[in-house]
Amino acid sequence: MTSPAALYQLMTWLSPSFPVGAYAFSHGLERAIEADRVTDVASATDWISDLVLRGSGQVDLVLLHQAFAATVSDDKTSLSAVIELGQALWPSLEIRTESLAQGEAFLRVACACWPSTALQALKDDGDVAYPVAVAVCAALHDIDIDSLAMAYAHAFTANLTSAIVRLVPLGQTDGQRITRQLLDVMPKAIARAAATPLDDIASASLMSDIYSMQHEIQYTRLFRS
Repeated sequence: MTSPAALYQLMTWLSPSFPVGAYAFSHGLERAIEADRVTDVASATDWISDLVLRGSGQVDLVLLHQAFAATVSDDKTSLSAVIELGQALWPSLEIRTESLAQGEAFLRVACACWPSTALQALKDDGDVAYPVAVAVCAALHDIDIDSLAMAYAHAFTANLTSAIVRLVPLGQTDGQRITRQLLDVMPKAIARAAATPLDDIASASLMSDIYSMQHEIQYTRLFRS
């Protein structure tokens, strides 16, 4: 069981105030909103639900579980496979940049504030996807996978909800309505990711992928993705 101190660390790492630059990325939502695909609470909830159940959010959760297991078992070969997949699996340049930039920022701050030889080695090895960086750090600090997965899923959906609230725009109460409905989705997404071997990792959110590509040439942009 994760100790209260370790849980506090986890909440700190996945807090919006932790400087990984998550606020700068919309995960293609800026283009989806421009195209009137996401316009209200219902469409926003459906969009984010699809991402965490069968899209890039699900990919993140699989990478998270696999990197955590490899770190706990000290299986460097398996961890290297997860790292390599985390570098290559993204559907567009912007989504890849989003994950790797946040991974780099997370490791930079974590190594400065929670120094660890293993974490420093991971940072020095090069590009690391955000969920992999978080998973390794959590495993090294004795945080259990259930707490980690729920916290990560919440952080992923909360960042997208925040982008939607700002871009549509929606009110803060509508943002909380989206969050409340997503609470019913996250356990399903986490259970699916926990049961998915690395070789079976997949994404089926094609519209989100297409919009993330189109965002690269969108005329007016507030977000980096």
